Amino acid sequence: MVAFLGAVGGFLFGYDTGIISGVMLFVRDEFDLNEWWQESIVSSTLLAAWVFSMISGSVTDGFGRRPVIIMSSLIFVIGSIMMALALNEYLLLCGRLVVGAGVGFASMTVPMYIAEVAPSNIRGQLVMINMCFVTGGQFFASLIAYGFSLLKGNEGWRWMLGFAAIPASIQFVAFLFMPESPRWLIRTKQYEKAIKVLRRIRPYDSDIKSEFDSIKDNCLKAAEEQELIEPGTSTFQRILETPPVRKALILGCMLQLIQQVSGINTVMYYTASIIEMSGVYSKPHALLLSSGTAFVNFVFTIVGYMLVERAGRRKLTLFSLFGVILSLFILGAGFQFSDYYSPPVTIADHQEANKMCSSYTACSGCSRNIDCGYCFTYNGSEIVSSCLAVDGSHHDRSLIGDCIKGTSDSGSHIWAYEWCPSNYSWVTMLGLVLYLFFFAPGMGPMPWTINSEIYPSWARSWCFSASTSVNWLFNLLISMTFLSLTRLITKQGTFYLYAAMANVGFIYFFLVLPETRGKTLEELETLFDE
Repeated sequence: MVAFLGAVGGFLFGYDTGIISGVMLFVRDEFDLNEWWQESIVSSTLLAAWVFSMISGSVTDGFGRRPVIIMSSLIFVIGSIMMALALNEYLLLCGRLVVGAGVGFASMTVPMYIAEVAPSNIRGQLVMINMCFVTGGQFFASLIAYGFSLLKGNEGWRWMLGFAAIPASIQFVAFLFMPESPRWLIRTKQYEKAIKVLRRIRPYDSDIKSEFDSIKDNCLKAAEEQELIEPGTSTFQRILETPPVRKALILGCMLQLIQQVSGINTVMYYTASIIEMSGVYSKPHALLLSSGTAFVNFVFTIVGYMLVERAGRRKLTLFSLFGVILSLFILGAGFQFSDYYSPPVTIADHQEANKMCSSYTACSGCSRNIDCGYCFTYNGSEIVSSCLAVDGSHHDRSLIGDCIKGTSDSGSHIWAYEWCPSNYSWVTMLGLVLYLFFFAPGMGPMPWTINSEIYPSWARSWCFSASTSVNWLFNLLISMTFLSLTRLITKQGTFYLYAAMANVGFIYFFLVLPETRGKTLEELETLFDE
């Protein structure tokens, strides 16, 4: 129950990750957002999450794990309501920043809290519950996005964003009755409370005294070592001066870094946009297909949950990352085929207002220009098309020509902005599905699971906070640069770049990643002593 209710924070994390993909299809037209605003609204949550994840370690050490989870759920309620009621892009941006603060606290605190209350023999599975909730939140978000996209008018996105207040409220109320981490209580010398908590969360026949004594001895040893440290030495300085902890921190940060530079949150934030880019022009259809990919992500995270205590952390991570690299190459190939076999521009419109767009001879070049779009229809088996100037205030329609009203209800003319019709969209979809198939059981949960295990108690909050901040920093950088990269080095070049960075990570983890399965947190403190 503790793991389940704590993992609601993971659900909120996943829901926000998933819902923004669908929201952006509507908000970019509602508020006439240019590329910079689109990237800013998506990435503002990541910026706030990065900032607040950096301070979450000291906050959880000072106030405890439970109060921080309660605070993060309250912040999420406030942010969700702000976004749902936003009247313009500035208010929406403010709501995204508030939600980011809640995500920053929860993403670091929840896995650590679950790891600290869990028995060693099922610790990996309990921490994995959080990741199952993350991917479940992403899948649920895609269904919510599809359902609300069918509402008349353009207000469905408000319901998409506001829905998150419901699970956040449930977690807020439930955690008022949840226990504090026994390890934090022992570290702060609240021994009687710690024993009560252990009795509450362990089976009746468990040896509570032995577990309590082991944790207490470890904390006392850490306190004695701290007394030998020169006064004024910060935790950060002590970590750098302790080789085993320093090695653990580098590994933890690299796990989070490679998780992000392999492109996962680009795939999740922009799933619907990627599907549109591959040639699926109906927004509801794009959202429905994105829910299918999110379902694959959710199902195979559950597979990871079942394998984590059997196969172990190392094998899952390496197998997953190898598959991710392969999938990224397939994604890149799908876009490369679409680019190479791009449909032609058959009618050149030389009006003055279309001067910039009239020179393009194929959809691939037309779609890369943010001021142009591809307007097409089918005449039997042949495509009839023009490259037209986009309406500056509404990107879903052209300024002149046959798509001045956007995609017609009859389907006679289709407006393609930033994408092209393609016979190879199935290759892109295959790449997306394979990517999530491989990513979900390993590279999705293992960075969080391993980071919750490998640090000594005196450094756990600080190191976990540092590695989490690395995750959010590179999450921010990747999501902020995705659309710009697709223009600078093409869509296929972007995914090939992600594959190259993931390959560097595979080599590093193959050489240095240890196995942590089956060991207590206290036993893992000596893992990097060799």
